[in-house]
Amino acid sequence: QVQLVESGGGLVQAGGSLRLSCAASGRSFSRNGMGWFRQAPGREREFVGGISTSAAVTGYADSVEGRFTISRDNAKNMVYLQMNSLKPEDTAVYYCAAKTLGYYSSTIYRRANEYGYWGQGTQVTVSS
Repeated sequence: QVQLVESGGGLVQAGGSLRLSCAASGRSFSRNGMGWFRQAPGREREFVGGISTSAAVTGYADSVEGRFTISRDNAKNMVYLQMNSLKPEDTAVYYCAAKTLGYYSSTIYRRANEYGYWGQGTQVTVSS
């Protein structure tokens, strides 16, 4: 069983930055694939970024490439999403997700249905 709790959302002006955090509980965190997704009103949940079990590999949606950075600290069971140069279109609820693997992997998982555990979400609002 994995529990995920996001924090760090808020209201920011366009061009600003936010750092989201995701605290994970449960065993074998270092063998979970982790990802961040977002969902805006009236839209489907979409992939933002993913990170491999050892943090050696990361992947991003084209819309955030070069602006967002995903990282993880396996010693602290934490995942982060650093968001820079924010745009109004980044406004959404952001979710942390975990895919339990039980082994080390360099794969980035980009589909929501590949993840078995989700946090409650944190709202990010970017004003123009």
